Amino acid sequence: MKKASPFLIGLQFLTRIFVVKQSVWTEQSFGESVKYFPAVGAVLGISYAAIIGAINFLTAGNLPTFMGAVSFALMIILTGGIHCDGLMDSADGLFSGREREKILQIMKDSRAGAFGVVSMILIAAIEIATLTELARLSIWWLCVGIYSAPIIGRLMMVVTIGAFPYARPEGMGKAFAKFTTRRTIILAAVEATLLLLPLIFIGKIFFLCAALASVVVLLVTIKFARFSTEKIGGVTGDIYGAITTLAEMFALITFLLIGNYLR
Repeated sequence: MKKASPFLIGLQFLTRIFVVKQSVWTEQSFGESVKYFPAVGAVLGISYAAIIGAINFLTAGNLPTFMGAVSFALMIILTGGIHCDGLMDSADGLFSGREREKILQIMKDSRAGAFGVVSMILIAAIEIATLTELARLSIWWLCVGIYSAPIIGRLMMVVTIGAFPYARPEGMGKAFAKFTTRRTIILAAVEATLLLLPLIFIGKIFFLCAALASVVVLLVTIKFARFSTEKIGGVTGDIYGAITTLAEMFALITFLLIGNYLR
């Protein structure tokens, strides 16, 4: 029986993009897919940028609001909304004011509560506005932003998996935590850097923006993961998704603030 590719497992699990369907997964191959998460982010980023670039060409760049909305929609469609689901479950649990066991129970409930819905509405509003303003700056700022954000976001997921304890005794995220070490984080960081380096050929400022965005997002990641650890003794799969969503948003905001400053 042919061993499943960890990269393709990661691509299949985190996105709705299927190159080759992986049906035979082992706990090890599932866990080893973590080090390829930034590469999965790059696949998403290239897809977003290619589609938005085509829309910009067809509309002559005259519809920035439309491109901002479509960019956000692509981030939901091509991931199947998996990270947004994690964000909503995390908000419902962490902000419920309950004890640890009740929080974990709430997060496991598939139904969305008030905190989850409100948090998703706020994230959507901020991201669509940010993406629209990036489109107003230029198509380059928008495309570079939506290429970089998924890479940075999934790198932060790796950092969370490797640097913080898993809060549940079992669960899908347990395999990630089991096979993720400091070496995995270092490999993922090098991978993300190599994937962002080509931005230099578009403009050095874009690579510097990506580097600064990574620092900003790392601080947000550590803060949120520590908050989760204080509440429930660690992180969960839902927290992974929440951090990825927040990381993408703050990365895009960083690009917008720098781009607006330089305009």
